[in-house]
Amino acid sequence: MIVGNARGILLPDLKRVRVGAGRLRGLRCLHTHLAGEGLTQEDLTDLALLRLDLMAAIDVRGDGLPGLVRAAHLLPARERSPRAIAAPSDGEGEAETQLAPATTWGFLEPQVPSQLDVDFIEMIGSLEEELARSRKVRNPQDNRDRAILVSVTTDGASAADDSLAELRELARSAGVVVLDSIVQRRHKLDPRSLVGRGKLEELIIRGLQVGADLIIFDRNLTPAQARAINDATDLKIIDRTQLILDIFAQRAKSREGKIQVELAQLKYMLPRLSGSGAEMSRLMGGIGGRGPGETKLEVDRRRVRDRIHHLEQQIEQIRTSRRVQRTKRARRDVPIVSIVGYTNAGKSTLLNALTSSAVVAEDRMFATLDPTSRRLRLPREREVVINDTVGFIRDLPPDLIAAFRATLEEMEGSDLLIHLVDAGSPQQDTHISSVEKILQELGLSSIPRLLVFNKADLVGRDEAANLERAFGAVAISALDRESLVPLAARIADCLDASIARRSVHPRAADAAASV
Repeated sequence: MIVGNARGILLPDLKRVRVGAGRLRGLRCLHTHLAGEGLTQEDLTDLALLRLDLMAAIDVRGDGLPGLVRAAHLLPARERSPRAIAAPSDGEGEAETQLAPATTWGFLEPQVPSQLDVDFIEMIGSLEEELARSRKVRNPQDNRDRAILVSVTTDGASAADDSLAELRELARSAGVVVLDSIVQRRHKLDPRSLVGRGKLEELIIRGLQVGADLIIFDRNLTPAQARAINDATDLKIIDRTQLILDIFAQRAKSREGKIQVELAQLKYMLPRLSGSGAEMSRLMGGIGGRGPGETKLEVDRRRVRDRIHHLEQQIEQIRTSRRVQRTKRARRDVPIVSIVGYTNAGKSTLLNALTSSAVVAEDRMFATLDPTSRRLRLPREREVVINDTVGFIRDLPPDLIAAFRATLEEMEGSDLLIHLVDAGSPQQDTHISSVEKILQELGLSSIPRLLVFNKADLVGRDEAANLERAFGAVAISALDRESLVPLAARIADCLDASIARRSVHPRAADAAASV
């Protein structure tokens, strides 16, 4: 029993009270209303955010006796027929089940206490069954994470839709089932929770309705924003950078790739380490924590810093080894061509087609993480080394760029960069500018580039010809070997021009080879 005052009731911390997937809290809140105003918006918000079984307000009559009891409970989301959306949630072309908007709360008929005739145990059990069923609308054995996507933007509708479409594709590549997506347009981003208190409450309620495990934000959250949102909900909260890092962690196969991913994750996590309560108590010291010793948080931070330092030393060894390999290749005077481009543009597929290799190529973002080099014989009996590189993406996390610098430096010794673009993407202009921006940040903008539009078979011959004329590019389909013949000829011509420039400026070439 909690005694409040005329302004309200302060509920205790309920985080340790049982709650699970498809389950309510196992608690009902019964409180009094002195003015007969019925359930307030604050009552309904607490019902949802705290995942209570029931919220009931009992009117108090003028003579002190109870009046009507007004009660409400949550309603699960309703399922409607499946339909295909922007992208299937897995690689097998399965359509996502869409959840129809539902009234958030269900209300019981107001009654005086003596006339209440409801089996609350049965009613709440049925609600929990419905909540659990909403988590299994696809497959009872599907254990993938289920998410709501959130895009917060100050730009126009088109930019927000494009951003959300890319976030959906990232979620699909990470193996996440997307249950719902929400776009919020604001004049100014909320510095505390990014979306504002009202929208955050709506998100949490929607997550409970559809059975979501996590909420994925399209923008990167500051440490303070992440803490504020996590304090408001039991759902897992991740941002765009965390999602990309998770994809990289799934894709990393080589020792080098795993080191680079772990380094990026630790650098991202370090400023977000926090603690409170028992876990912040000192490991040694008196009653108040006086005396020598470190808090658990300080120990965690020190261990993370030590691990970062150790990984950075290993990365430096990798960079040194790669530098030696590049110097040897330069001495053999074998031209180097690197394929760069936006993620999922078809770089690995093109490498396989040009060199008859069997590098893993999937219709997923960041399917290739570890660089691959193969030899390619061009017309006029010329042999080159061609590199497949990790894909780029807009707003690539700085920690990820820093961690993968040893890999990205492989492009520094290139004589030519093939900038591959998905011809069928409606955001191709954005993709081109994003890649050019990253190349400039890496100091690679001076290397000659050949723009190549892949997947030309998806846009038709006329559109492909227009792209070639407009950009001075080559349009190909990596699945059509005949379309690669003009590409090979253009690569040879570009290398001839590059070698001619190097012969005019030999000192610059020697400096590039020694990098």
